[in-house]
Amino acid sequence: MSDIVIHENKEFSGVDYSEKKLRDRSFIKCKFVGCNFTKSDIRGNDFETCEFICCNFSLTVVGGTGFRNAHFKESKLLGVNFSECNKFMFSFAFDDCYLDYSSFFGTKLKKTNFNRCSLKETDFSETDLSGAVFLDCDLTGTHFSKTILEKADFRMAKNFTIDPENNKLKHAKFSAFNLDGLLYKYQIIIE
Repeated sequence: MSDIVIHENKEFSGVDYSEKKLRDRSFIKCKFVGCNFTKSDIRGNDFETCEFICCNFSLTVVGGTGFRNAHFKESKLLGVNFSECNKFMFSFAFDDCYLDYSSFFGTKLKKTNFNRCSLKETDFSETDLSGAVFLDCDLTGTHFSKTILEKADFRMAKNFTIDPENNKLKHAKFSAFNLDGLLYKYQIIIE
C-alpha cells in the first residue's frame, strides 16, 4: 500500500496531466489554473474545497474520486462519468463550464449551482437535484428520468425536455417561456 501525498493550500498552474495516472493524492484548499486532465486517470484521489479555473477534464477517469466543495469555473468536463465518484465526498458548483455528454446517474447534487453551463446530452437519470439552480444553461438532449427536481430552478434554463410524470417536480420553478419543455410529450402547440 502506498502512502497518500497531501497537498494543502497550493496552486497548480498550467500543469499537463493528460493521459497520465495521478493516484494516492489528497488536495485540500488547492487551486488549479489552466491544467489539463484530458483522458487522465485520477481514480481514488480526493479534492476538498478546491477551485478549478480554465481546466480541461474531458474523458477523465474519476472512479472513487472525492470532490467535496469543488468549484469549477470556465472548465471543460466533457464525457465525465461522475456517477463513479466517491458518494461521500460529492459536492460541486459550476460556472461557465461545458459538461456535455457527462453522467451524474444516481448521484446526489442537492442545491448544486450550474451557472451559464452547457449540459448537452448529460445524464441526470435517478439523480437528486433538489434545490439545484440551472441559470442560463443549455440542456439540449439532457436526460431526466426518475430524477428528483423538487425546488429546482429552471427559470433561466433552455432546451430541456422533462416528463412531469416520470420525475418529481414539486415546487420546481419554470418560466412561461420554457414551459414547452414540460409539455413536449403531449404534442401541444404553444405560441
